[in-house]
Amino acid sequence: MINRTKSKALFETAQKLFPGGVNSPVRAFKSVGGTPLFIAKGDGCRIWDEDGNEFIDFCNSWGPLILGHNHPKIREAVIEAVCNGTSFGAPTKLENELASLILENHSYIEKIRFVSSGTEAAMSAIRLARGVTGRDKIIKFEGCYHGHVDALLVQAGSGLATYGTSSSAGVPEAYVKETVVLPLNDREAVEKAIALHKDNIACIAIEPIPANNGLLIQDIDFLRFLREICTREGIILLFDEVISGFRVGFEGAAGYYGIQPDVMAFGKIIGGGLPVGAYGSSKEVMSHVSPEGPVYQAGTLSGNPVAMAAGKAQLSECLTPGFYEALLEKTEYFKNAILDHAKAKGYTFNMFNRGSIFWLAFSDKVAIRKSSEIDADSMKYFTKLHAALLERGVYLGPSGYEVGFISAAHSMADLDIAVQAFKEALDIAFAD
Repeated sequence: MINRTKSKALFETAQKLFPGGVNSPVRAFKSVGGTPLFIAKGDGCRIWDEDGNEFIDFCNSWGPLILGHNHPKIREAVIEAVCNGTSFGAPTKLENELASLILENHSYIEKIRFVSSGTEAAMSAIRLARGVTGRDKIIKFEGCYHGHVDALLVQAGSGLATYGTSSSAGVPEAYVKETVVLPLNDREAVEKAIALHKDNIACIAIEPIPANNGLLIQDIDFLRFLREICTREGIILLFDEVISGFRVGFEGAAGYYGIQPDVMAFGKIIGGGLPVGAYGSSKEVMSHVSPEGPVYQAGTLSGNPVAMAAGKAQLSECLTPGFYEALLEKTEYFKNAILDHAKAKGYTFNMFNRGSIFWLAFSDKVAIRKSSEIDADSMKYFTKLHAALLERGVYLGPSGYEVGFISAAHSMADLDIAVQAFKEALDIAFAD
């Protein structure tokens, strides 16, 4: 067993300081059991905990670290920015530079507004959709997560006429009534919901590559259908690309599928590991945002210069020719090597990926498109796998519903080491 003495002591202290001992729920290791690891440092594709244990990291801070930990160009950019001050609450040149870098290389948006998190980006995008359309209700999909926004922390109810139900205490019923929750990949449900709430749907919000409740890869025809019906009904189509944006390609899922959303929400990668979010759209739609228009949104730390510097350094590297192709090649190699072992052993196991995002599914399904298709009982295998991987120096996010990420820092040698660890861990997970 790996030594967790210091992590255990730190967690005992943390439980006296924070709800559940953490500042974000999944970090508490509730899904996998045991004491959460307290991370001391990271470099390249590796992290070290406070007890000195070393791990090849496939969490990558839940996706932002596409270049790996402590990348020298990001580190140098952050140090240079910090030397000039950490925050001004006023415009800086770095905001212009990062925005220009994004807009000049992303053909699906014309203007952008920086915020401080993906949740804030989604919240602001929803408000913008309502402001543009003058409508109140929104449609979201079961299995898609858009941050802890009141109107979006809603789960499916018993039918379209009953709307949804809150998935968190503290969300007023009045907010819930403005949200319609539908199953993914179900055209008929979308058509019925729009017919039922005719002329009162402001927005259809979706993760075009749902990656918060498994990797629920959607049929491209369903995404095209959403585009068509939104155009027909004057509804704003919101792509939440907090995870997929700049990850499956510089233009994210919009570019991957060749579908133009009306508004996009971003986060993760654009901050280079620092807290950043953004939302963007056409010049016309963004003209509704204050101070140019009536849709109010503000933030003291929006466009923080240190975060802008980190984001600029990271996205500049992402624009290197062949960058995303190399990531995909590594991910496919990693996935196929693990799958070959699982198939040879006859395990009920699959791996799915979009670009450098991957997900482990203890299922024989060739595609999982809805959260309802995930067998909750199968998570017992993930619990065993996770523990076995930690013992072998491999770190995954501590939940079987979460995805993993390959970074540019993962070498083929690193992946080979991890593949061997996965093979041994799968054997343990499926042992009688």
